[in-house]
Amino acid sequence: MKRTVLVVAVVVAILGLGALAASAAPTYIGAEKCKMCHKIQYESWAQTKHAKATEGAKASKEWKFEAACLTCHATNKDEAMAGVQCEACHGAGSDYKTLSVMKDVAKAKAAGLTIPTQATCDACHDGKEHHKKQAFTKDVHAHKAAAK
Repeated sequence: MKRTVLVVAVVVAILGLGALAASAAPTYIGAEKCKMCHKIQYESWAQTKHAKATEGAKASKEWKFEAACLTCHATNKDEAMAGVQCEACHGAGSDYKTLSVMKDVAKAKAAGLTIPTQATCDACHDGKEHHKKQAFTKDVHAHKAAAK
């Protein structure tokens, strides 16, 4: 009897942990991980103002740098992931990072991959204060043109 109760308790615990893991929010993995498969896009992005957004904001004399600036000038809203990295526009990558998922766009989208649109840009480039409106074009997002 004790053994049955123990087995049931272990099974319930395992199932509970599995459900907890499945319901956990996706996490950021960082541009360096994206680079492993998307080298051309990474190299192109690394030359952009987005890549240097945190340091640019901190160095600006036009406005006072505050923690609130990190909402748009850092990927995870703090300096741990400085700059506007891939996941700032494409969504936290922990659930879609694997090759088996990334090979299938529908699977990647279902796992959290966001395909940026003008609305994505408008979240930060809203035209208020120093947030210059920016059109979502291949000129602005040259690394997209290099994507396969």
